Amino acid sequence: MQSPKMFILLTFLALASFNCSYAQISIQGKPVHAKLENNGVSQFLDGPSVLKLENYFVWGGSVVKGKDGKYHMLFALWESGPETDVFSTSWLLESKIGYAVSSSPDQNFQFKGVVLKGARYDGNPDAWDAQGVHNPHVKEFEGSYYLYYIGGNDPGEETAPDVDKRNRVQQSQQMGVIQFDSFEDLLKGKFERPNEPLLSPRTRVKPDHVVNPSPAGTVAKPDNLIVVNPTVDFNPNTGEYLLFFKGNIYEPGWKGVHGVATGPTPMGPFKARDEVIFDIKMPDGSFTSSEDPYVWFSKKHQLFFAIVKDFTGQLTNGEKKSLAILHSKDGIQWTPNENPLFMKREVKLENGKVISLDRLERPQLLLNEEGIPLVLYCAAAVDPLGSKNDGSSFNIQIPLTIEN
Repeated sequence: MQSPKMFILLTFLALASFNCSYAQISIQGKPVHAKLENNGVSQFLDGPSVLKLENYFVWGGSVVKGKDGKYHMLFALWESGPETDVFSTSWLLESKIGYAVSSSPDQNFQFKGVVLKGARYDGNPDAWDAQGVHNPHVKEFEGSYYLYYIGGNDPGEETAPDVDKRNRVQQSQQMGVIQFDSFEDLLKGKFERPNEPLLSPRTRVKPDHVVNPSPAGTVAKPDNLIVVNPTVDFNPNTGEYLLFFKGNIYEPGWKGVHGVATGPTPMGPFKARDEVIFDIKMPDGSFTSSEDPYVWFSKKHQLFFAIVKDFTGQLTNGEKKSLAILHSKDGIQWTPNENPLFMKREVKLENGKVISLDRLERPQLLLNEEGIPLVLYCAAAVDPLGSKNDGSSFNIQIPLTIEN
């Protein structure tokens, strides 16, 4: 029979081994089935591992395996072409949510149609999501599907005469959710659109050019001005749902910050906490800057993990705007993995060629039942997009291999 001291020692060694395991988890992207193309203005990737549509910008996509065994993607898209605004404006004013399906998790997604537009198209120009809908994130909980998304509207020039329409809409962005039973229902419009947002900013603090500012002296919360980039998962340790979001603060310049809201059901109601999360303090005392988190709970590791876009490269040894991986016990306090670089801003083709990307953003994952990543879905572009209207963006599906 083991002595109490021996039991404690063995437990400590087991936990130490476990901690080493999750800290060292390494995820590598496999080659994708695509080729480099050129439309005369921009380079882009196209092929079975890419979702790209003619006359559209295609952006972030989120995938679940359905009850029918197929893989269902909800993604952002909006019109492109000579008569449209450039990318940096058009995504805010015209984004819609499309639906695609495949029998494979990482290839051959077929576009089936647009499932959600700005509410103005339904004759409701004053709705909170009247202008455009964006950032789709789809989850299945307890047999139902949930589409989390962001929407914006134009509150009107009178709310801020010194702010143009693009920025008025940008400052109006809030989160919503739609519950639906099947993707067939979603495609046919058999769902209830929310009249009110799921989560709204608590503060509106900005030095100037701000719509409906908070009173002077208000301290900005993480959900300042906007709440965007939804990612949701269930916390089995507390029985709550965690809704992660990004807000904007100015110290005095702009910085994206993240927070989390908790709620009893996938539909909420969600209450935002005051902590700023994903800001990792570096040895020199500075804080990292990240965006586009995708958060999930791993049953295998009994931990939360997050993939974030590392703006400055501080987490990933100088790999600016690459993807980094963090872990957490509670979803609030986060630590970089021992090897924090999840993926460089590049993709390897099946012919062995490595293509550098200008953008690899909005990461979303397909997970197995233990919470192990199988496929990464990202919005991507080979060339800079901001001033273009040629539809050269795409969504790429990257199969993953795990080394632990």
